Amino acid sequence: MTESNRQFRLAQRPTGTPTREDFDLVEADIPDPGHEEVLVKTCYLSVDPYMRGRMRDADSYAEPWDVGDVMSAGIVGEVVESNNPRFETGDIVAGNLDWAEYATAKGHELTAVDPDYAPISTALGVLGMPGRTAYFGLLEVAEPTPGDTVVVSGAAGAVGSVVGQLAQLAGCRVVGTAGSDEKVAWLTEELGFDAAINYKTTESMPTALADACPDGVDVYFDNVGGPITDAVMQQLNVGARVAVCGQISQYNATEPPQGPRKFGQLIVSRARVEGFLVSDFASEFETATERLASWVASGDLVYRESIVEGFENAPAAFLGLFEGDNIGKQLVKVAEPSLTDAESVRTEA
Repeated sequence: MTESNRQFRLAQRPTGTPTREDFDLVEADIPDPGHEEVLVKTCYLSVDPYMRGRMRDADSYAEPWDVGDVMSAGIVGEVVESNNPRFETGDIVAGNLDWAEYATAKGHELTAVDPDYAPISTALGVLGMPGRTAYFGLLEVAEPTPGDTVVVSGAAGAVGSVVGQLAQLAGCRVVGTAGSDEKVAWLTEELGFDAAINYKTTESMPTALADACPDGVDVYFDNVGGPITDAVMQQLNVGARVAVCGQISQYNATEPPQGPRKFGQLIVSRARVEGFLVSDFASEFETATERLASWVASGDLVYRESIVEGFENAPAAFLGLFEGDNIGKQLVKVAEPSLTDAESVRTEA
């Protein structure tokens, strides 16, 4: 019997917070790579908050999945069969591929990953899309200067934790918000944030922020939106910069959130608010990755991964993002690289 290929498809469109019933685990044949394609065995699968938007039937910056579609994600995997001259069997690659144990892709859709350079999982985290999002959102959009006070919401996540450390490297004072005492301790004790606030237990976010930012806020990196952002708006200094990266507090809302929120404060602060997508900076990805890697190698940039074992647990890993289960990058470990060729993939049982 030919080995099958498990994959996840969108079973239905969620109402409010997604549930396990919105994901359909099915078995299919391992696909054959076409002209200039490669067959990739998934080693790590990334789950990210933006995927919630792809589950809706609505316009967004990421095209929505249709019900019944195989879902897609950032993947790091091993080439097990290649019809492309750029890649050989055993190469480690990263790309946006199916939520599946095996998937095919064109060579130009993949990036080579050097397993001797850093753990291959980092290509989905600190040296991948989240790391680059932090790099460009902070340094290119928010433009921090030495001495600035930088506030980061969702600071213990894959993006926020990198933002805060890059702000420190830029000579800034850094304050983060997070949803547990464990996360607050990680931010202040391990990453060296100047202050961190547990938004779930503080009695007053405006008061807590005023105490943590006695000189006001010069840069706000917004990953969450909602009441936390409302509180930060009240602390903005004249000429402050706000980089809007995500609004995870709103992603499962069944009705449009109240708004606009606190925009009147922008008149007082004359602040600049700018949304961005990491894809806006695609031409500079290589430079960003090299700089991030140098900081990781020197120990100036610390990262953490929350790894869920087993392909079948990918939906649980995704749903955990909205419960705040992860510290750092949330990943699913599917398989170890095995340098296995295509003949052993399609063995007869």
